[in-house]
Amino acid sequence: MKEQQENTPINAADMLPASTHIGLVALTVADLERERRFYEEVLGFQLIDRSEQQIWLGAADMAGQTEEPTMKKQPLLLLIEQAEAPRPPSWSTGLYHFAILVPSRPALARSLAQLAASRYPLGGYADHLVSEALYLSDPEGNGIEIYRDRPRETWRWQSGQVAMATDPIDVRAMLTEGRAELERQPWRGLPAGTTIGHVHLRVADLRQAEHFYHQLLGFAITARMPGALFVSAGGYHHHLGLNTWESHGAPPPPEGSLGLRLFSIELPAQQDVERISERLEQARWPFVSHKETIAVRDPWNHLLLLMPEGKRQPDELPGWLP
Repeated sequence: MKEQQENTPINAADMLPASTHIGLVALTVADLERERRFYEEVLGFQLIDRSEQQIWLGAADMAGQTEEPTMKKQPLLLLIEQAEAPRPPSWSTGLYHFAILVPSRPALARSLAQLAASRYPLGGYADHLVSEALYLSDPEGNGIEIYRDRPRETWRWQSGQVAMATDPIDVRAMLTEGRAELERQPWRGLPAGTTIGHVHLRVADLRQAEHFYHQLLGFAITARMPGALFVSAGGYHHHLGLNTWESHGAPPPPEGSLGLRLFSIELPAQQDVERISERLEQARWPFVSHKETIAVRDPWNHLLLLMPEGKRQPDELPGWLP
């Protein structure tokens, strides 16, 4: 009998709207200028705004140009300089990687060719069945994935779990494709439609991770692997990866350490944020409200901002952010 395939995870309760997604990632960095050069000149982010200790970065506009003020572009990455911040211990929870989602295979190939032209080292590459991905770290060691999704109709689901793997990529063929793309059109940075596709965290306990991200926040479980859990909204393969591969039982890093400062989760409307706050209140899980945003920490002190779509402008974020 032919195996039946499903289109969405079986446990995708209507707790989160289908369009829920990751918005912004913020990193605490020791050397703001070095990090800026990397993210702008090597990866192709565009400067949106800056101050003495902060830089806001985004991608190209969907139309390729805009008459709106630059500040109205939606930021994807916030770099916050704290030169004296401690480095997190090697055995601790924290960021595994954040993932930059580009809109197509040619866009991914262009990024690969740009990295090769910049002589910036890759940490690896993989075919995950649902996507193709490149892996690297920024100059301060923050993990980064750059990936493109395969069409959703090609994803395979069974019993509510999506099939994912770590298969090899013909990286030479992709590099050849990328170089041809750059000859056709010179590199101008990350293309329109680039987003933060997912965030992958090192956690200490998968049961606690499931309780917080699935039962409290409302993400559906899309895959279980040895030492890892993947969750999403709207039938996506994953918006959050949670693993204990090198962090089982580990403590959080000291407060104010270098690395992940926060990330945001965007929902369609304020009422969707309020539903999450109601679940948190019922569970007596602490959180802080600011205008339309709620700020909450997971069991390992990772800071999440939950907000309506389009509210990740500098003047819309909570005032207690440095």
